[in-house]
Amino acid sequence: MGASRSVDYKMDLDPYPDDILIVILSFVPARDLVRNCRRVNRHWRHLVDSPTLWRNKCEREWSSEPFRGALGVPNMNWQRASVKSPFSRNLIKNPCGKEGLQHWRTVDRGDGWVVENNRTDLEGSECQKSFVTSFSWCEKTQIVSLLKEGLWEEILDSYQPHICISDWFAGRDDCGCVYKISVELLAADRERVIDEFHENPDPIPQWNDESYHQVSHVFQDYGPGVRYVKFNHKGRDTQFWKGWYGSRITNSSVTVRFHKN
Repeated sequence: MGASRSVDYKMDLDPYPDDILIVILSFVPARDLVRNCRRVNRHWRHLVDSPTLWRNKCEREWSSEPFRGALGVPNMNWQRASVKSPFSRNLIKNPCGKEGLQHWRTVDRGDGWVVENNRTDLEGSECQKSFVTSFSWCEKTQIVSLLKEGLWEEILDSYQPHICISDWFAGRDDCGCVYKISVELLAADRERVIDEFHENPDPIPQWNDESYHQVSHVFQDYGPGVRYVKFNHKGRDTQFWKGWYGSRITNSSVTVRFHKN
């Protein structure tokens, strides 16, 4: 038998009406639509620039609740929401130490920060690691640029989607610890505080079960001008032991969600 030959089949999409082409193109990854499909010809550029295509794509790829919420947003930028995905992901980078201390600005006191495997699993976490503090306050901060992450001025100022923050902390069974969190919504100058949240939970005592505790808050009706989220937390142990016996912090998150008007 002779060697089989592969045959490349090319399909000419131009004869199809625009509504069919929009459905077909909605299955193409967002970045490929912008980088490649849009450059095919003027007709395809017109289709890729169509809000209908991006709305169809969001409807197909999002769950029903966020899509219904997006329908209530005036002048919804469907293309930006699809390409940047600001409503479907954690905007905090390196939330549990998988990349060491990258993306965090740290203040290292005592023996500073380290990353260790969780001593007890945190259910639902994709990464079972934690940032671990020392015998004096260890502090770290990350500033999230909402515009760079895909949001836009009009939706932040007029619609004001909910900005949800969450953090998890635990202690070692043989050593007590304390933990604090501060989150600020900042204006474009990164200085003016528009809204803020602070929490100082009760210390975890020595001889505990090492379970994780969640701190969470939802910013809403915060007014116009928000452009950044400043996420700061810190911890230390209560026995002042050399090494890393203090608060174990992981799964920090900032998420943006639609709401009902």
